[in-house]
Amino acid sequence: MRTSAIAASIAVLALGLSGPASAQSPIIIKFSHVVATDTPKGKGAEKFKELAEKYTGGKVKVEVYPNSTLYKDKEELEALQLGSVQMLAPSNSKFGPLGIREFEVFDLPYILPDIKTLRKVTEGPLGTKLLKLLDAKGITGLAYWDNGFKQMSANKKLITPADYQGVKFRIQSSRVIQAQFKSLGSLPQVMAFSEVYQALQTGVVDGQENTWSNIYTQKMHEVQKYITETNHGYIGYVVIVNKKFWDDLPADIRDPLSKAMKEATEFSNAQSQKENDDALAEIKKSGKSEIIKLTADQDEAMRKAMEPVYKEAAGRIGQGLIDEFLKEAKSPTN
Repeated sequence: MRTSAIAASIAVLALGLSGPASAQSPIIIKFSHVVATDTPKGKGAEKFKELAEKYTGGKVKVEVYPNSTLYKDKEELEALQLGSVQMLAPSNSKFGPLGIREFEVFDLPYILPDIKTLRKVTEGPLGTKLLKLLDAKGITGLAYWDNGFKQMSANKKLITPADYQGVKFRIQSSRVIQAQFKSLGSLPQVMAFSEVYQALQTGVVDGQENTWSNIYTQKMHEVQKYITETNHGYIGYVVIVNKKFWDDLPADIRDPLSKAMKEATEFSNAQSQKENDDALAEIKKSGKSEIIKLTADQDEAMRKAMEPVYKEAAGRIGQGLIDEFLKEAKSPTN
């Protein structure tokens, strides 16, 4: 951990909340994230900065640090808890190492069948309940931001569960995703996102799973002959803030910041949907990857093959929480 950076940031935070002097000095919010500015998350962070500064009349200044320029993936959560950075947007699976494994439920295959179900969860009591689990770790959860639904790609056609046997898949670090590919007889390999293109190009791995926008912007479609449209999983983020920092803000600051976050969330999620739709269209136009659509029977076979993942995950995530997600998926959507 960068001790000097943490000490300096705590000093800045202390100055920002030092009472009467704060009338002259804006409150600083350091918003650190690990992706590029030109992504739904990056654009969401910039939108929050714009709105937060506008709605607080300049009493708050948001400093956005993209591309791990302030803290890397493995450092940022500790930095937030220490108060050296105020805001992050890590992926759902990042909370497991903190002992909050419930967020792994988002990684379960086919747990969220569509955007409407996703919104019912993230904007309803279930999403709120999950965010509350972060309180005990000195973290306040503010919002859920989308990346999108995942597709499968490889240099062979992936149509039936048998097609996955022995295929080396790159995965992000997640016990649920690891179990997902093992249930298909694949060989999952944890690898940094930045290394995936080269690994696919050189044959270090045979395939990967990702959103359309990630596949397109990272040019994975140029080194994968086939992409199967499965929408089997979801990639999303939780926007979080240091709890003490947030709780200590006066109401006339916190309320406009909450408004700014709500609007930035709507913007970011709409941006995610648009970029995934545009990416799919561009991949089709390129003709470099053949896109495979499964029949209803083929889709059902895939779902059945991954059912063991739920049993494997229940011990860590909790069967009750899994059942609540499944109930939302089955209930009527307006």
